[in-house]
Amino acid sequence: MTSLSKLENASDFINNYFVVWVIVASLLALYQPELFTWIGSYISPLLGVVMLGMGLTLTPVDLKRIVDRPRDVVIGSLAQWTIMPITAYLLVQIFNLPTELGIGIILLGAAPGGTSSNVMTYLGKGDVALSIAITSLTTIVAPIVMPAWVLFLAGADVQVTFAEMFQEILFVVFIPVVAGVIIRQLMERKAPTAAETSLVVFPSISVIAIVVIVSAVVGLNAENILSVSAIAVAAMIIHNTVGFGSGYAIGHVANMPEDRVRACTFEVGLQNSGLATALAVAFFSPLTALLPALFSVWMLIVGPTLATYFARKTDDSHKPQTDHSTVGTD
Repeated sequence: MTSLSKLENASDFINNYFVVWVIVASLLALYQPELFTWIGSYISPLLGVVMLGMGLTLTPVDLKRIVDRPRDVVIGSLAQWTIMPITAYLLVQIFNLPTELGIGIILLGAAPGGTSSNVMTYLGKGDVALSIAITSLTTIVAPIVMPAWVLFLAGADVQVTFAEMFQEILFVVFIPVVAGVIIRQLMERKAPTAAETSLVVFPSISVIAIVVIVSAVVGLNAENILSVSAIAVAAMIIHNTVGFGSGYAIGHVANMPEDRVRACTFEVGLQNSGLATALAVAFFSPLTALLPALFSVWMLIVGPTLATYFARKTDDSHKPQTDHSTVGTD
């Protein structure tokens, strides 16, 4: 077995049990918070590592798709940019969520798509190219769209300026993604073996970084988690459900093929919760980061479940139809 094969096996093991690592780390942080609270100061750099990994997976061809197929990319992006933040705001009002939790879910709703939507689209046999294109566009524009929505919807409760949020997202998301794209292109030209290795290793590094981010937020909120209201958790779940349902419905209304409908479903339903968490800790409080962090766990349960349903639906549709007609006898 080659060294690359060993790395692939190790990476697959880490990636396949993502939800297990998140749950185990969260439980440890809940009962031994002092082991994880110090990580809170490093959440933004950790997210930068995740976004660098996302950039490494992108190619100029992926970005070119935004130009080549603008209709579906724009539809999916607009759905995410409008439905999710507005739904978050309405849920805050309907459930009368406390200010910190309310800002947290608004941050989540205003966040761009994350790499999880690309993975779930792949597992659900959707149009991965469209998913990557929507994620790329929403991520690139995030430094403008995200702070604009947060300040518009929660302006009275926010003591941070547009410029401050813009700068944070620029350094944590945009620059690492662009750096990842450039580094991959340079490595493929100068060191193709290193490029291949990085594509194997970085997904696992991203998984570890996300697990560490979630554990840090859980540790910082250990005293609040057990007392957080079921209503707040219900609001988060409803928010996610509305996203999935709206993405699926809009895809059909726009007459997209089924595989693109699925991509739209995951793009609208799954946000970059790591970014929402990082901004919450950087500009607000650990409690503000609680719902985005819990969403990181929730999406690892509901996302694969929906992807499995879509995949089985495709498999069933491709099964040969059995002729149940009977032949009459004399």
